[in-house]
Amino acid sequence: MKPHETVPYSLPRLSDEESITRARAMRDRLKQRRTCRYFSDEPVPREVIEAAIEAAATAPNGANHQPWHFAVVASPAKKRAIRQAAEAEERRFYGEDGDDPKASEQWLAALSDLGTDADKPFLETAPYLIVVFAQRKGGIEEDGVTQNYYVSESVGIACGMLIATLHEAGLATLTHTPSPMGFLREACGRPEWEKPLMIVVVGHPGAHASVPAHALRKKPLSQISSWL
Repeated sequence: MKPHETVPYSLPRLSDEESITRARAMRDRLKQRRTCRYFSDEPVPREVIEAAIEAAATAPNGANHQPWHFAVVASPAKKRAIRQAAEAEERRFYGEDGDDPKASEQWLAALSDLGTDADKPFLETAPYLIVVFAQRKGGIEEDGVTQNYYVSESVGIACGMLIATLHEAGLATLTHTPSPMGFLREACGRPEWEKPLMIVVVGHPGAHASVPAHALRKKPLSQISSWL
């Protein structure tokens, strides 16, 4: 490798038994995670959200440019405006605005087992919306000029770590991706070189929250992995 400044790599060494135990414990906790569409308006401490974002920001990323921004929306007025704009796009997606749906028949059929439609009350009910932006330019100094690399991959990994941390904190989440999402840039006051990637809805589940039975179907290990 080319000469560069380094610091020692630090990771506690575990026994094989402890490593297996920890991996299985994390697996079992994450197996309890479910996308939630029914939220309570019960407050959540800001410190939990801050810690989860800090955890997400440790994600591996291209050239250490950390090409992400997490805009946390808590204002009722701002959440209402985002809901209204998102539902307008969703009505076009589902064809609930009187025109032909933007989504294909195959796509709509795939969604039918989940029971989704254009109504998105969770965008207004949940205490926080974390709007995740992918920074196409900016570098570590966020100058808006420097090219960033592996942006989608980097931000995708960070979102996974964000959701896992929020789950560990006992909170429900939902990833919402209205299309197109350009309105989120204006709503959150972000620059044109940032691309809205998703809204992570965060809060406590509502008293009568449920999940579609279809969501419990998971591919087995034998199907999702191969050993070469």
